[in-house]
This record gives sequence, C-alpha cells and structure tokens, in this order.
Amino acid sequence: MSRPSDHVDAGLPGYEPRDRDRDADRDARAGDDVTLPKLGPLGWLRWFWRQLTSMRTALFLLLLLALAAVPGSLVPQRAADPNGVTQYFVDNPDLAPVLDSVQAFDVYTSAWFSSIYLLLFVSLIGCIIPRTKHHFDALRAKPPRTPARLSRLAGFTTRDVAGGASAASVVESAKAQLKRQRYRTVVFTGVDKKTGRETVSVSAERGYLRETGNLVFHAALVGILLAVGIGGGFGYQGQRVVVEGQTFVNTLLAYDSFNPGRFFSDSQLEPYSLTLDSFSATYETQSLQAFGQPLDYNAAVTTDEGGQVSESDIKVNEPLKIGGTDIYLLGNGYAPTITVRDPAGDVVFTDSVPFLPQDSNLTSLGVVKIPDGLAEQVGMIGFFYPTQSVADTGAYYSSFPEPEYPVLTLNVYDGDLGLDGGVPASVYSLDTEGMTQLTGGATGVDSLELKPGETAELPNGLGTVSFDEVKRFASFDVHHDPTQGWVLLFAVLVFGGLLTALFVPRRRLWVKATERPDGTVHVEYAGLARGDDPRLVEAVAQFADKHAGPQAAPPAAVSPDDTKV
Repeated sequence: MSRPSDHVDAGLPGYEPRDRDRDADRDARAGDDVTLPKLGPLGWLRWFWRQLTSMRTALFLLLLLALAAVPGSLVPQRAADPNGVTQYFVDNPDLAPVLDSVQAFDVYTSAWFSSIYLLLFVSLIGCIIPRTKHHFDALRAKPPRTPARLSRLAGFTTRDVAGGASAASVVESAKAQLKRQRYRTVVFTGVDKKTGRETVSVSAERGYLRETGNLVFHAALVGILLAVGIGGGFGYQGQRVVVEGQTFVNTLLAYDSFNPGRFFSDSQLEPYSLTLDSFSATYETQSLQAFGQPLDYNAAVTTDEGGQVSESDIKVNEPLKIGGTDIYLLGNGYAPTITVRDPAGDVVFTDSVPFLPQDSNLTSLGVVKIPDGLAEQVGMIGFFYPTQSVADTGAYYSSFPEPEYPVLTLNVYDGDLGLDGGVPASVYSLDTEGMTQLTGGATGVDSLELKPGETAELPNGLGTVSFDEVKRFASFDVHHDPTQGWVLLFAVLVFGGLLTALFVPRRRLWVKATERPDGTVHVEYAGLARGDDPRLVEAVAQFADKHAGPQAAPPAAVSPDDTKV
C-alpha cells in the first residue's frame, strides 16, 4: 500500500509515495469489474424481513396506524353507531356508497386497517426477539476491560492517595463502593505503557435496567395489540332503550342493536335482568347564561343476577358492572304513552313510545305505527314539547327540558306502512311515500294537539288517540370486553417501561490505580455513557471525592499530550 510522502516510513527500502491520480484510476477500473451477486428468492425474503423488523419500519407503521384510525372519527362506525350510519346514507346518498366500498364505516375491522395492524404486530415481535437475546447475552457478559488512556473519556479526573495504601487496596475499596451503587464490577491488572509500572483497575457498569425498560415497553405494546385483537374477537357491544318501568333481559333478541365480535357465541351472554325504576335529570335554573343546561343524570335500576336482586344507580361515566358486562348510560329522553282505539272504543295500540331529542331542550320527534285494528293502516309523526312555547312565526318549540307544560302534536297518515313486504324498517322513521297525509302540512287540517290526559278524534272516523302520561327513557350501552384487565396491565407496563428507559442512565465507570516510587498511589477516574447522560461528569467527580477521601491530593493537572486523541 502506498503512503504519503511525510509518512514515518519515508526513505525506507520499498517505500512508494502515494499517487492520488493513479490510485483513483485503479479504483475506477476495479469498480468496473465488480459484479454484485443476485439476491435470489431467499435473499429477497431475508432483505424484506430485515426491513420489516427494523425499528424505523415499526415507528412508521405505528404512525400509519394512527393515520388510518382518523377516518373512524370522521364518519360513524357500524360497530358503535349503526343508526348514525343509516342517517349518513340518507344525508349523503352519493358519497356514502363510495365510502362504504372502501370500508370507511367499518374502519377498525377493514382489510387495510387489519393489514397495518398485523404488520406492526410482526414488526414489533421481530424487533423485540433479537434485542432480547442480545440483552440477555449482555447481562451475562463481564464489563469491558479498562481503556489504556482514560484521559480520553468523560469526567476524567485524578487523585493521589497517600498513607501507605497499595494500588490493590485502593481498587478493592473502589470496587466495594461501586457494588454498593449497584455496579457490576471486574478487576484487571496491567502495565502502564508510559512508566512501565504495574496498574490495577476496576471496570464497572450499570444501567442495564434501561434496556430492560425499553424491551418491556415494546413487549407491552405487543401485549396491548394482542389483547385488543382478542378482546375485539370475543367481546360484544349492544344498545337498548328502556322506558321507566320496563325490564331488559340479557338475551340476544332483547337488544335494539347488537355488534358481536368475530368469535362471539350466544353462550357468552350471562343471564341477568335490569329494570329501569326511574330516571331523573337535574338542570341549571339559577344562571341565566346556562339556563337549562344539564347538571346530572341518574338512572335508578333494579338488577337480578342469578336470583340476587340489588338496586343501583347508573350515571354518566359511572357504569354498572354486572354479568361480565359494563352498562353505560348513553342518552335519555321522553316516552309519551299513547293509546289508539277503534270507533267501537276497543284498544288497538297502547305503548310508551320513545321520542328522539332534537335539541338541548328535548324537543323530540317520534313515530307511531298501527298496522292492524283500524279500517286503514295508520302512521303518525309526532313532536313532543316538554315545555311548549310559541315562536314569533307561530311554530312550537320547547323552552326548557323539564315537562313544565308538555304538549304532543301528531300528523296522521293512512295507507301502506310498508311492513307487509317483510323488509325491516326503523321504528324511528315513517316512509310516507305510499301514504296519504290527513292532518298538518298542506292538508288544511290542523295537527292533533294533546296534553296529558286528553283524547282527540282521528280523521275519517278511524277512531281516537289519547295522550295518557309522560315517562322518561334511558339509552344503555352494554359492553363486554374479556381483556380489559390485560389491557390495563399492559398499559401500566408501557408507562413503567417508558419511564425506566428514559430516566435510568446506562453508564460505565473505571478506576485505575498506579503505585509511585514515593509511596503514593496515583488514581485515575473516568466514565462513559451509552446515550445522553448529562450528569456523567458530575457522577465521576462525586465518586472520586467520595472514594479518595479528604486526605487525597487535589486533581492533578492533565497535560495536553494526555488529552490528545
């Protein structure tokens, strides 16, 4: 190999000065002759696996998973809000089918979201396994040998210890102190290259808990992914509207809507019943700026689980735990009790019909369908006003959510309700396409207007309708997740592992002692950090002061030659 003209070997036999142009031409010719081997199928698989299991890819997939979850918050999801999806199709007839074709209404079970999820799962496992093996090997390995020139390292300082101490005893005392500080230590002996004297040193290392925390953090992330996946497969979620006095039994047919996991079976539904005894709401009445704002909701229920009857309260963010499920209070409203009779006075329909709130003052919309018992099929679209007020335009509205002056108005239709074809229809909507409007709107006939206890005649002699009383209803969400405890455990491990990885420093410390002819022992101290450790220099100085003691001479000046790298 050619050397520069000022090399130490210049002038010796066989010396050849470097010719940069000649070397460049030679390297260029050599590059033309280099042929890279073909990877082949196995090589490409190995390359793909290394790319997938790199930490950079794992971070990218984690970011991609977060971005993929964004559509789930922009449009309603079938698993959580099936009625919202139906309404979205009504409001956006052109856009909704396009979004449905890319599974935008089922984001968290879609093929593309699941693909990212599984790739992230595999990537994290591929990162963790080799790092865990390397970490275990490092735990079993001894600390590295003491570097020849400690002056190159961080926090380098020296002390001269007198009093007849030997280099070995000084190092042994340093070893004992380091062990008390939870360092792993090993003692080495050698010869100082400058002075030729024998040296004794201790090499110490600690902070492996930092990498342990890092591995726990990533392993817990895998645990969360696994637990969420299993919980989604074996869990279920259902919704039920219960009117005061009604009872809900935990059976599949009792739910208004039900979203099972992929591996759900009916045997998972533990038998219990829930009766809504009463529902109460508290509203602001003192402050005019917040007048009518809700302060508290409370659903008083009676439950029966295996013959064990108990009374409980369900509030917002205070669910009821029963039968392996969490029952949350989602919403509430009014359910006017409506009775319809035929011309002979026989009851053909009576029920407390939940009306859906349309605003903060609970102006509510509801539908009544009477398919049998009258001369024609009859449908009614009603508005309920808890505290009826009249706007300047003459329109009714509710000025307060409590039933201070309740009024029910009904628009009546007759004709085909569309129920005979066997096509499912929402109980909260009425398809009036095949029906004739009899009251309200452009008919010239006023809508039926009723107060509690009043009765009105239906048009065309169809019968009568009465508004008997007002009840409250509560909407409950029944949620079963068999992995809730595991998710909590892994979340705690993620937090603990992250804190450990961030705040436990990984550092090495060396103490080297050399005996001098005058009977003193020259001691050198230095440290090395793996990663950022702003307190390393301070830690080395503190250890040196504590180890050498007050009898030690001040730190020796370090010559420029000692610090040259």
